[in-house]
Amino acid sequence: MHDWKSELDALVAETTAFARSLKVEIERPQPNEAVAQGTSSGPDYGGSERDEIKKRVESFKAHQERYMREREEYADSLLRRIKPITKR
Repeated sequence: MHDWKSELDALVAETTAFARSLKVEIERPQPNEAVAQGTSSGPDYGGSERDEIKKRVESFKAHQERYMREREEYADSLLRRIKPITKR
């Protein structure tokens, strides 16, 4: 059986030496004005975290109700179109 531990150690040493030989300069992005001014890019609901969570949940429920209404309207329109065809 091969001595895999010594091969692994040699590979790690070779990789480490290669990584140290590289000269890499990392450019840091300049903060945009909104971040520099301390304003957040997300929606600001004001108040406590509890109020923010409550408003997000309400928004989510309204969104889901709208989708449910649209699905029901689509199903009704589809059934109205199919109904004359199935009566034959």
